[in-house]
Amino acid sequence: MPSVRDAIDRLIEAHGPDAICAALEPMLTPERIARIDAVLAARLTSVVTVVEDTYDPHNAAATIRTTEAFGLGELHAIEPNQRFAAAKGVTRGSHKWVDIHRWKRAEDAVGALHTRGFKVYATLPGAPFSIENVDVSTPIAIAFGNEHSGLTPEAVQACDGAVGVPMFGFSESFNLSVTVALAMSRVAARRRAQIGAPGDLPEAERRRLRARWFALKIRGAEGVLERAFPVS
Repeated sequence: MPSVRDAIDRLIEAHGPDAICAALEPMLTPERIARIDAVLAARLTSVVTVVEDTYDPHNAAATIRTTEAFGLGELHAIEPNQRFAAAKGVTRGSHKWVDIHRWKRAEDAVGALHTRGFKVYATLPGAPFSIENVDVSTPIAIAFGNEHSGLTPEAVQACDGAVGVPMFGFSESFNLSVTVALAMSRVAARRRAQIGAPGDLPEAERRRLRARWFALKIRGAEGVLERAFPVS
């Protein structure tokens, strides 16, 4: 069954993002529009979260919420065994603002990111790089394994290298949601410093997302737009 977001995207494609924004703007407060524009300005497209075989819905939700909170727009979910299903009570609506890409094979996910110019790093104990010194001069994706067995050998082999999160106590690992939060926070901050800007969203994508987010902030926006743009 098509989602509301799918229907909105079709309307944006048919009529253009600027026309969609113009039709919906009277229904949004200036404060809400300013908030949307501020988040768009800080959207970072060159840092991506990748998770593999995450079966705990609370951890899955936490990765989405963390990804969105740090201003990242994408999460890639590799699903060799378990479908990536998030507990919506934990995402607190953040799933609406993140594009989730689903893959059956790690090699396909990593290959698609390579095609876009990303370097992809696996998170591993004893890795040669850490989140403090891994190269962030190019777009970067960080891959995280599941709660018990970590990344599969196939995923590790497909990646360009490995990174770790520094630890100073007796514990040998953080749990998945904490690892994602620590790693993506630091990598995103370093990437922003590298590019000298809070975000790097291309203008065409910014306009498209602005139209989508206007619609997602309005109850019944699909009907409003269908009335604004009747089919002749």
